[in-house]
Amino acid sequence: MSGIQSSVTLLGTKGGPAIRPGSARPTSTLIEMGGQTMLVDAGLGAAIGMAEAGVPLTDLDAVFITHLHSDHYLELGPLLHTAWTAGLRHQIPIFGPPGIEHYWQFFLNAMAYDIALRTEDEGRPDFHDLCVVSHISDERPIDMQGVLVSAMRNDHPPIEDSFALRFEANGQTIVLSGDTAPMPAMAEFAQGADLMVHEAMLRDGVQDLVDRMGYADDRLMAHILRSHSPAEDVARIAQAAQVRALALNHLIPSGEPGVTEETWRAAVSGLYDGPVHIGHDGLVIEVGEQP
Repeated sequence: MSGIQSSVTLLGTKGGPAIRPGSARPTSTLIEMGGQTMLVDAGLGAAIGMAEAGVPLTDLDAVFITHLHSDHYLELGPLLHTAWTAGLRHQIPIFGPPGIEHYWQFFLNAMAYDIALRTEDEGRPDFHDLCVVSHISDERPIDMQGVLVSAMRNDHPPIEDSFALRFEANGQTIVLSGDTAPMPAMAEFAQGADLMVHEAMLRDGVQDLVDRMGYADDRLMAHILRSHSPAEDVARIAQAAQVRALALNHLIPSGEPGVTEETWRAAVSGLYDGPVHIGHDGLVIEVGEQP
């Protein structure tokens, strides 16, 4: 058995944008693979999550945004601006769905005074040149200096441009589902992966979550149920894909009374015969060759 070559750190693991005292952070995931340090999604708290994981923001090589829900890209600009103030000097590509360029331009506009001031007064490199925005495509993979990143459109209505990602390097494969309803195609996309990180929800916990939010109608409930994956379906997909390990992430609900790690494990019990990681902020999953 060879040494560990890759790792996945779940920086933020709750589904949805809201936080409250004691809650987990919204979604962000760090992948270290093939000599590349890559961030997938940048929900609120992503920068703090990287710092707590012991990874300098200046070590980032790329950022991928799976779709334009705020819990997946709210901190993109602040994180990269903070990396710049921490001494970033190399270019970081940002890959995201169509529309990500509008967010980026508006962020630059909002921070124009500070960026210009720090560039002139402190001698920093031009922030505009350090971050280059491109679109994710499900038609052509991205070669990140030896890490091949492929994308597949997932099922996250009403958003059309929403993606699952597959990272391959050194004979290892890591798949992130993104936010999605259950998809048979996910099993093919993740086939044989060393690790699949898949979003998950507990149907029985959704109603309590929605009730506590206090909305006057059922639109949030309808959105969650049609756009996300029950944990038991995730386990079946992992089994069909024959992945070597499964991690449940983007948990819905997260932090609700009575919902524990044992609750999640009970939901997938008997449906997938590999190791299961239940996501929590800061969880590091080492991805090595299996015996």
